[in-house]
Amino acid sequence: MQDLEAVVRELGQTFRLKGTTAVGDVVLIMVDNPLTMLYGLVTGIERDASRLDEWWHLAMQLLSFPPQHAVWTLRTPQFTGREIFTMGGEKRFVKALDFGGQDGVTGNTIPTVVKKPTLRRIK
Repeated sequence: MQDLEAVVRELGQTFRLKGTTAVGDVVLIMVDNPLTMLYGLVTGIERDASRLDEWWHLAMQLLSFPPQHAVWTLRTPQFTGREIFTMGGEKRFVKALDFGGQDGVTGNTIPTVVKKPTLRRIK
């Protein structure tokens, strides 16, 4: 069984990831012990004014069954995938997925087969 750090190192080969996180992004969330992956839709990012340091309230709709709303208070490196952090004694990792790619093409595309029409128009 791999630990969270090893899985995070391999993520770039499997997923196209963004360097930033914004409202409307789908984020990949990984939790250690047991190693779990789930997705969340970022619905809001607001500054936590009660703290002197730069902390943010990251509001997400967890794409689980049933869907759940969650608000995590994190620093920028934590919700942009630059840092593995702990919550409740469990290691966690959050990073936004990039669905755009170059010209809308993702890394592992399936080639399409172009078929010629079987019907002909006869004049």
